[in-house]
Amino acid sequence: MTVTEGWSWRIVADAGELSSAPEELPAEEAQEWCNFVLWRPTLLPDGCSLLTSTLRKEAPPGHREGATGRSPWSDANNAVYRSEIGGPGRRLRIKQFLYDWAFPAADHPCLWGSATRPEVLSGGQVLWFGTDYLGNAATSARMSRTTVELSVLEGEFSDAELVALHNGFVPSGDDVVERVLRTPFHELSYWARYPVSMVSVPTGLYSFKRHDRVHTGTWVPRGELDGFLAAHDAPSAPGGFVAESAATFTGSSGEQETEIVYVRADIDGGELRLVLQRTGKGRIPFPPERENHPAVTEEIGLDGQLVHLAYIDPVLGPFDAQWSDATTGVEGKLMSSTHEGLTREVFLSALSTVVA
Repeated sequence: MTVTEGWSWRIVADAGELSSAPEELPAEEAQEWCNFVLWRPTLLPDGCSLLTSTLRKEAPPGHREGATGRSPWSDANNAVYRSEIGGPGRRLRIKQFLYDWAFPAADHPCLWGSATRPEVLSGGQVLWFGTDYLGNAATSARMSRTTVELSVLEGEFSDAELVALHNGFVPSGDDVVERVLRTPFHELSYWARYPVSMVSVPTGLYSFKRHDRVHTGTWVPRGELDGFLAAHDAPSAPGGFVAESAATFTGSSGEQETEIVYVRADIDGGELRLVLQRTGKGRIPFPPERENHPAVTEEIGLDGQLVHLAYIDPVLGPFDAQWSDATTGVEGKLMSSTHEGLTREVFLSALSTVVA
């Protein structure tokens, strides 16, 4: 088992013991192998059935000779669950996992670079519609921290069908949602628990990437978090979001950032990610540089501080804010996930506490 409190899950002890391919396994049995909430569909589109469901189990870094279904860009063996649903002339794939090697860019990284639009689900989560990197019609949602990515492989599915499919998701365990949300991010995260190479990907609407492939993050043990926050003059609960994990990332040339994860269980694990650096000493470009994902930008004054703000939807975000405080010599970046309860007003309230 991995953690002593909150959620715990099973792990294959050695990469060499992994099966040669992802295993066919129903969600109810696969849940105990996942470091995330595994969502089971109960409302399938008309004429469709569940065709296949496979689990890639977690194991320490390393690849088994001849194994398939593993990421070619990393030695990581993180847990991933894939399902296919289909009927006459149409088929879709659903992929579920904990996106934990970086902050999920725009809260829907699989749709990166395409124009996206949101639809609020019955549980308050946001389903994003767009186009994935293969050019397929696709959606993405974060549900109790789980990244749920859907790609249309054949034929067509209406927006209403995809919304209904997501509204019909149920967790694959009676108390799994509560237990996962009680477990700090760094105790769930594969990349926080193993010294695997980092993945350089976009993290927000303003550019910020860690280009070093080497493992650079040092996560703070649970009992040392309060002292870490105090030492970095960071708030413990901005806007009702509670700090639960923090790390220091150091690049090969000495660049360094502090990163803090804030969550709110009352809005389905809604997340804020704060990144701080000494002026010019980290990898956050300042003035901000826009990423190539469609978004709106503006400049606002907040408690006397100029803040650069980017977002996709004016109410739901996701929001990406950057500022540079000449008085303290600190540059900051605050990013949000999306949820019906994580509005612009809620985000700016938290941001005000952080900036102050």
